[in-house]
Amino acid sequence: MSEILQTERLILQKLTLNDTEFIIELVNSPSWLQYIGYRNIHTKEDAIRYLEDGPLKSYEQNGFGLLLIQLKSTKTPIGMCGLLKRDALPLPDLGYALLPAYEGKGYITEATSAYLAYVAQELQIEKLMAITSLDNEKSIRVLEKLHFIFERYMNMSSDDHPVRLFGWTAPNSPEK
Repeated sequence: MSEILQTERLILQKLTLNDTEFIIELVNSPSWLQYIGYRNIHTKEDAIRYLEDGPLKSYEQNGFGLLLIQLKSTKTPIGMCGLLKRDALPLPDLGYALLPAYEGKGYITEATSAYLAYVAQELQIEKLMAITSLDNEKSIRVLEKLHFIFERYMNMSSDDHPVRLFGWTAPNSPEK
């Protein structure tokens, strides 16, 4: 097991190729499709490709990536959170998503708060970014709770819809 950390209710660990069914469910959930976008992942092979080209590759290349969020009590996978390194952004950015049944229960704030402490202390990363769709009010509230500051609107690519860009500085950073 590649556990990264635990909170009161959650376990965060690296994703593996055993997580294909969960990935298929998550990336096809209504909120993922609305706010993150269609990924054309419907089969086990699609999910393996997503994992290999995304989180697993990121762990190897960057030393970080999206992590599986599980309920501590049942080991049920409920979502993902972690860092992404996108070509369009100069810094890593925080990403997260939950299955609909687990939204609105404080899980994302709990997971990402613990993860940000890990990022600052263990990974020694002092500055991050995050992006949201313009109308993703739930995600914007989470970022505000985590002390991300709105910086500007931007397009990730020329054919993309505008997004909100947020910045974060670790609490103990000299730049704070």
